[in-house]
Amino acid sequence: MPNPHPLSEANYYSFDHDFSYWPSIRFWLGRASDAIHHHNQKWWCDLHTGEPIERNVPELLCLVHSEISEAMEGHRKNLMDDKLPGRPMIEVEIADAIIRLLDLGAGLKLDVPGALVEKCQFNATRQDHTREARLDENGKRY
Repeated sequence: MPNPHPLSEANYYSFDHDFSYWPSIRFWLGRASDAIHHHNQKWWCDLHTGEPIERNVPELLCLVHSEISEAMEGHRKNLMDDKLPGRPMIEVEIADAIIRLLDLGAGLKLDVPGALVEKCQFNATRQDHTREARLDENGKRY
């Protein structure tokens, strides 16, 4: 499925410096994070007692990695998803990874939405992310 909002070469780099929409992204990503964590409470409780448990962070990070690996496999084989057959597997597995990341962040009481906004704003000012730097002989190609 093609990107529904492609940016032309002419306005791609100027888009980086428009920070006016970021507070809304932070707000709605925070709301999504809270909702996802609310719906995933069953994974943050003991299966037998229902009592809250402390999750194993390395295990949770590996589960995110498993979703990314599944996305790669879907892309490699050009597969449609088996749970949502109208969608490409890569799309669904990326969504699964985002769900796991937002749930993990909320479960650990981290401000992932805030960090995401700050990191995007920082990346927009990085010299090594400019078109000119990327075209340099040793520039980042991807």
